[in-house]
Amino acid sequence: MQNKNGMDKSEQKLITALAEKIAELGGRAYYVGGYVRDRLMELPVKDVDIEVHGIAAAVLESALGELGKPLSFGSSFGVYSLAGHDIDIALPRAERPTGAGHRDFEIQIDPFIGIGEAARRRDFTMNALMQDVLTGEIADPYGGVDDIRNRIIRHIDDRKFGEDPLRALRAAQFAARFGFRIAPSTIAICRALDLTHLSSERVELEMKKALLESRQPSRFFESIREMDQLGFWFRELQQLIGLEQNPAFHPEGDVWTHTMQVLDRASRFRSYASDPYAFMLLALTHDFGKITTTEFVNGAIHAYGHELQGAEIAERFLDRICHYKYVKKYIRNMIPNHMRPNKLAEVRSAVKKTNRMFDDAAAPADLIYFAICDKPRLPHLSDADQTDGEGRQVTLSAELMQQISETDIMGHAGNISEGNLAGESENENPEKKREQERIDFLFERLELYSDMMAKPHVTGKDLIAAGIRPGEDFGQLLDYAHKLRLAGMPKENALKQTLAYARKQQRHKN
Repeated sequence: MQNKNGMDKSEQKLITALAEKIAELGGRAYYVGGYVRDRLMELPVKDVDIEVHGIAAAVLESALGELGKPLSFGSSFGVYSLAGHDIDIALPRAERPTGAGHRDFEIQIDPFIGIGEAARRRDFTMNALMQDVLTGEIADPYGGVDDIRNRIIRHIDDRKFGEDPLRALRAAQFAARFGFRIAPSTIAICRALDLTHLSSERVELEMKKALLESRQPSRFFESIREMDQLGFWFRELQQLIGLEQNPAFHPEGDVWTHTMQVLDRASRFRSYASDPYAFMLLALTHDFGKITTTEFVNGAIHAYGHELQGAEIAERFLDRICHYKYVKKYIRNMIPNHMRPNKLAEVRSAVKKTNRMFDDAAAPADLIYFAICDKPRLPHLSDADQTDGEGRQVTLSAELMQQISETDIMGHAGNISEGNLAGESENENPEKKREQERIDFLFERLELYSDMMAKPHVTGKDLIAAGIRPGEDFGQLLDYAHKLRLAGMPKENALKQTLAYARKQQRHKN
């Protein structure tokens, strides 16, 4: 069981024993990096990193050996680990770039380099904090505590920061996760960095952290935009900037603005989606089709068919940056379908049409969640409700999320009923009432679809038992039977009609 420091008792005891031994030998052990930052910010601690100053590598190795634990050495980097414990123990080091890549560095270990110089290699002031393991004293050579207090991401050293271009994306990722702003001087340096040599895996990792761990993931992309760094990895997003929309349907502005708003709304639903990462990428890419379809027709801006063209453009983006095949499959399916829920709900389409929509979708419940996010604003939430006092996006109320989680439809959360959350009658605002009715309609239809899919239906075994041999028309007959199923026809009737259809097809062949 972990304590408030993010360690279990055995790890805490081990680190304390190690620090005491190091002190006896004339050195000091410090917690470093994100561990100190996250504890100061009262965030969950993920990794425990120790840096040992004032003793040579051989002395540290001897001290580790005295603890009676098997050792695993990463000696070329001055990094050690003890078997059975998820703790990194390192010596201070300096890094010198040897190439353009993120990993192209020469490491020089120097246990006597001093706190200030050891911390200089780190990216941001908030990550350069150190805390003495034994005394708890904070070493803050570059003002990281003040920057955390003022919610600022600030680089430490101009030259060293520029040696690793990935740090531009790390700055954007931290801005999104913590709701911090990036210092103008850091933005300026990021503008001059060359990101083209970064590995796509590392780019995706930073993006994924922002999409899954931030309440306002738009900050990641807004920060990269401010750095003028969208062009290589995020060129499709750059094309959304200034791409106009019909203000009658999108008063919020251009496609970029709309996409960023949808992305932030989607962060409220991601934990309920069938796959949170795929769902967030759907929010990011859903309107890429507007890049090629937007036109001015009869005095108005339209993007007819953008949902059909968008999947191909999104796939190009994902091929560049995404390494998950299942995500690409999800996006290829969901983008062409993303307009259907609101369209069908608006006209109260027949059950068979909504059944077909859900049947076509890779994740039926996700389709509804996304349809809610894709509206100009979430129903029953004012501007004040959607942001906190500092303008950061906030999550949906606990009451609403509880209501979402209480109904399970086809393995996904599925019932949204917001009518009483705003403390006002639906009759006070007709638009809110219509929006609520659309949401209720969609979830009611999803429940009908779920019930229908749970009922007995015509299978290949049924057709074989009826005397039909598997052949080139067999799949066509199963498709026909499935359409009858989606129309709500009971299995017995569907089987009779499918067999009649098979006989008719055979007569035409003869």
